[in-house]
Amino acid sequence: MSVKYSLFLAFVITFSANAQSTQQRVREYRQTQETALMDEYREFLSIPNVSSDSVDIRKNAAFILQMMKKRGISGTLLNGPTPGTTPAVFGEVRVPGAKKTLVFYAHYDGQPVNPKQWAEGLQPFVPVFITAPAEQGGKIVTTYKSGDPIDPAWRLSGRGSADDKAGVMTILNAYDALVKSKIALTSNLKFFFEGEEEVGSTHLGEIFDKHRDKLASDLWIIADGPRHISGKRVVQFGVRGDVNVNLTVYGPKRPLHSGNYGNWAPNPAMRLVKLLASMKDDNDQVIIKGFYDDVVPLTASEKQALAKVPNMEAALKKELGIAQPDGNGMPFVELLMRPTLNINGIQSANVGAMAGNIIPTKAEAVLDLRLVRGNDATRQIGRVTDHIRAQGYHVLDHEPTDAERQQYPKLIKISTGHGYNAQRTPMDLPIAQEVIAAVQTTSPDPIVLSPSSGGSLPLYLFDKVLSANVVSVPVVNYDNNQHAENENVKVQYLWDGIEIMAAIMLIK
Repeated sequence: MSVKYSLFLAFVITFSANAQSTQQRVREYRQTQETALMDEYREFLSIPNVSSDSVDIRKNAAFILQMMKKRGISGTLLNGPTPGTTPAVFGEVRVPGAKKTLVFYAHYDGQPVNPKQWAEGLQPFVPVFITAPAEQGGKIVTTYKSGDPIDPAWRLSGRGSADDKAGVMTILNAYDALVKSKIALTSNLKFFFEGEEEVGSTHLGEIFDKHRDKLASDLWIIADGPRHISGKRVVQFGVRGDVNVNLTVYGPKRPLHSGNYGNWAPNPAMRLVKLLASMKDDNDQVIIKGFYDDVVPLTASEKQALAKVPNMEAALKKELGIAQPDGNGMPFVELLMRPTLNINGIQSANVGAMAGNIIPTKAEAVLDLRLVRGNDATRQIGRVTDHIRAQGYHVLDHEPTDAERQQYPKLIKISTGHGYNAQRTPMDLPIAQEVIAAVQTTSPDPIVLSPSSGGSLPLYLFDKVLSANVVSVPVVNYDNNQHAENENVKVQYLWDGIEIMAAIMLIK
């Protein structure tokens, strides 16, 4: 038996000795408070939280401060040196004699939302219970009134219900359950809720740098993202980085009749789709020079963990209506460990009932580059730009002038969003093993360990600025429609999330 495995077993045995009674007490507290917890959460979800709306974002921050105050947590807003910075909400609980300090993170801002795309009767900021996901024919529970029993199989619909106000809800209620159940805390606890994650955490590094002493810790716990597709609990040790690249290809200065000018006037939509097609081969591999060159290989322990992740591809293919996935046969979980080039959106003129017989003036696309450990956002953007130049394009960072239109046959404007690199924490850190053991005590099924999530968070800043260890423990359902219409969270997963976070808070 290896030393590492023996240590892990010791952790599990230590936690299991009293974990069941502790978990039961947390559960019993939650069961007696379900109505109050859900009423508060629905009120929280009713506050619009689109990142770009600073007024509503600050209303969310104020609501979280009030949640903390109700639970006896001293809270404050942390701003960076840049004027107008979206604040992070911070709270702290010191425990006499504690040897560890844990920081619990979630973000309270959300992605832009188009109410017209939501299912009939559903509205982004009017949280309601539904019997199942809208795409599966779920119906609004119109008979529910505050105080009625809440079916744990229901979903709570609303923007932010899963991503990521669920993190705020489960963390603060886990703490409250421990205190109200008179369960002694064993670590110093800090709470950090960010308000601009969905726009790239533009000022997070500034906030960290300004408040680094206040944010000192042994470990950060990130409550964001979904549990495994199987429903099993998961602990993740890294995230992919992310950066968006905006492309605009130009055609004639005004729209032209496609009959009178077809075959003569360059069509920017056609040029753009040909350009995008040149970036991948028929086996779905990115063929941009150097795109995969600097990927850091997985360690032996990371490969072993990946091999144990349950294979859910057959179920996913059926659910999503996919006959053959991309990836040229590579397993789903392995593809999550590779950099990606995705088209987030593409647009030129009109389609459907509004389509006209024209040659459009421009065509636009947004590329989403997911980065893995070893990739650098600036370097990856440079590779894409070099590839575009190699296709004969003159690259601009502005709208083309008349002189540039006359001089260059193929024009493209490239702009980028705020990007960040990937992060990964060693899986064999002793404190990481304690988190694994704690989460395992909340489930009879083996939990899933993953070297990295497929999604992105700016966790590289935690390492770069704070020299912090970071582990992600997601709590919501995988089919939550985050970033899209009909976002929802399964009620039982909120209840589970409270127990998971409470167990982590008790590591010694």
